[in-house]
Amino acid sequence: MGDLDRPVQRLPIPGKRNILITSALPYVNNVPHLGNIIGCVLSADVFARYCRLRGYNAIYICGTDEYGTATETKAMEENSTPKQICDKYHAIHREVYKWFNISFDEFGRTSSPQQTEVCQAIFKKLLDNNWLSENTMKQLYCDTCERFLADRLVEGTCPTEGCNYDSARGDQCENCGKLLNPTELINPRCKQCKNTPRIRDTNHLFLELPQLKDKLVSYIESMSVAGSWSQNAIQTTNAWLKEGLKPRCITRDLKWGVPVPLDEFKDKVFYVWFDAPIGYVSITSCYTPDWEKWWKNPDNVELYQFMGKDNVPFHTVMFPSTLIGTGENWTMMKTISVTEYLNYEAGKFSKSKGVGVFGNDAKDTNIPVEVWRYYLLTNRPEVSDTLFTWSDLQAKLNSELLNNLGNFINRVLSFLAKPPGLGYGSIIPDAPGADSHPLTKKLAGEVGKYVEQYLEAMEKVKLKQGLKTAMSISSEGNAYLQESQFWKLYKEDQSSCSIVIKTSLGLVYLLACLLEPFIPSFSVEVFKQLNLPLEQASLCDEKGDMDRAKRPWEILPAGHKIGTPEPLFKELKDEEVEDYRRRFAGSQADRLERDEAEKAAKLAEQLKKKASVGGGKKQQAKKPASEAKSKGSVEPEISITRLDIRVGLIKKVQKHPDADSLYVEEIDLGEGDCRTVVSGLVKYIPLEEMQNRKVCVLCNLKPASMRGIKSQAMVLAASNSDHTKVELVDPPSAAVVGERVTFQGFEGEPDDVLNPKKKVWETLQVDLQTNSDLVACYKDIPLTTSAGVCKVASISCGSIR
Repeated sequence: MGDLDRPVQRLPIPGKRNILITSALPYVNNVPHLGNIIGCVLSADVFARYCRLRGYNAIYICGTDEYGTATETKAMEENSTPKQICDKYHAIHREVYKWFNISFDEFGRTSSPQQTEVCQAIFKKLLDNNWLSENTMKQLYCDTCERFLADRLVEGTCPTEGCNYDSARGDQCENCGKLLNPTELINPRCKQCKNTPRIRDTNHLFLELPQLKDKLVSYIESMSVAGSWSQNAIQTTNAWLKEGLKPRCITRDLKWGVPVPLDEFKDKVFYVWFDAPIGYVSITSCYTPDWEKWWKNPDNVELYQFMGKDNVPFHTVMFPSTLIGTGENWTMMKTISVTEYLNYEAGKFSKSKGVGVFGNDAKDTNIPVEVWRYYLLTNRPEVSDTLFTWSDLQAKLNSELLNNLGNFINRVLSFLAKPPGLGYGSIIPDAPGADSHPLTKKLAGEVGKYVEQYLEAMEKVKLKQGLKTAMSISSEGNAYLQESQFWKLYKEDQSSCSIVIKTSLGLVYLLACLLEPFIPSFSVEVFKQLNLPLEQASLCDEKGDMDRAKRPWEILPAGHKIGTPEPLFKELKDEEVEDYRRRFAGSQADRLERDEAEKAAKLAEQLKKKASVGGGKKQQAKKPASEAKSKGSVEPEISITRLDIRVGLIKKVQKHPDADSLYVEEIDLGEGDCRTVVSGLVKYIPLEEMQNRKVCVLCNLKPASMRGIKSQAMVLAASNSDHTKVELVDPPSAAVVGERVTFQGFEGEPDDVLNPKKKVWETLQVDLQTNSDLVACYKDIPLTTSAGVCKVASISCGSIR
């Protein structure tokens, strides 16, 4: 997969540096988003490519994590089998990573027969060595679904103090990151039927982590130093140890997983945290039958593992404990590279909620893959969370890739390609005396320092620093060209000009090598324009590559003819950025609904135009209700179009000075001045949640005085059946302030002011409700904006008023 096609499987070579690289196995129940990609597979790919360029004997192993509750849940959602879900999403993952140029040596699956074989063999070793115990667990059981509920089939409120996230999963809170047991959740509910489960006893097997602690701590203390573990990995691991290790359950009441090979547990499978890391081993066994030469060879193999921070304890505590417990001579993890979270615009990337840019989204843009890789790697969250923004991507493409890197390479190659008399006719000139040319000598000194810094950073897996250092060489090259004024030298001092051009061509080649791990398709194109085979790219000490980098005029031979220079990057314009920002606003569901709404609007417009000329008859335009009324016409039909519901932004909110239950809000409705609105929401929604919030506002109610303050509109909110819970109706975050909320299939202008005597609002309000998907509707027709439909947080089948 990726750009590698190696029919011969590589095995460790005595006397060489043998490096085994893994990235956290991506779960197969969804499309990977950019945060997933930078957190594991892309970072590991950069290091794997670097190792190959250095001449190390390295293999990169990954695959999809396919067993467990999340797959069963997804299968239920899509009315499919777990196997069909895995087949579908494994293919999607493979295609996304192929587009991103991820160069796996093997990209496998944990649902393979090899996984069952290796996993059960490790389990039997643990059993034989008495590191397992049997115990009774209290587990949530759903009487409606007639099944024990595994972790991810339960949701509820996080018990962690200060968190209180109401959609925490049974295994982990997505909001605060705390690992949980399902029985710890407050107000748990079955994810499938939404009913409250009860606690029942069930027998399970446990790995005795407390008994393995001494061996584990010894491993951590030695390897965290030898492998220069990242600070976030050390902190997370120490927090686990400090909290005290507890026996950890390794079985689950599921059907989709590796079966437990014991008669008394024949209806259970291994818990995914136990089985998934073993996937690294089983996938390697798919790569080569001699997999033990990689995995049971600690004296000759270095294991590097890449992951996001939520995966750390599984790799520093649980997986090492599993391997230690077998008593076998396993290759243990030497170095762990951990990323924090990449956030998206104003919030978090989320697979479960469909928020952010996903791998297939990136593929469907006009932005080349090398730009995506470059941006993600410059934004790699190595120490703290980082933020993806479209404007930042635009700036890095236009200023760093286009104006710095692309400009330098194109200037050099284009000048060389000019015909004799103007350039060199594409032939690299000789450059005698380069080592004594003052400006060139100074440049070589700077480049030499940067190359050493690059190697130091990359060896320590500080990928962002490595990339930044490589790009500094491009900046030096631009400054060198500018200071040399080579265009003048060509006419006044051709020997000096030849030195500058040949040296600059050496930098072009060097940059293509140094940047190949980060943006390989860029390097492919540069080598093509240099008319050199990509296989020549190398950063090997044995071949003298690093020594030659300090004398860039020696890198390429005189007399070599280059290919045709072409621009390497294209400017990303403001209007394109705005289009992408709009396209990828909200969740994937919001985007789908928005697309459907746009299609429906276009279809309605086409039908309207067709009707206006149908049969050659002249159609009379329907007059607004307010105009009809003013001419003494019959009262128009009570239609939802008579309501003027708009998107508003609460600019200021405070409690009513004379009423404890009321808020007074100043709401921007795109009219210039804000409207004052009084709402009875104090006991339902905290003041801080009201501030700077977009809301749906009914704007044409007759203004009414409420405890001395005139309310000029009404904020729409949904309530449950007994009115104990109230939530605001939220327009999508990308909705435009002041735009009118529409209802597909209904057209017409709103009344200027609703006549209270005609009970228009009261008549229509009874059909305003939230549906089971939490979408605000009028008779099952969503309240729709240009950015998608309006929703509530959690009240389904509620009344909107």
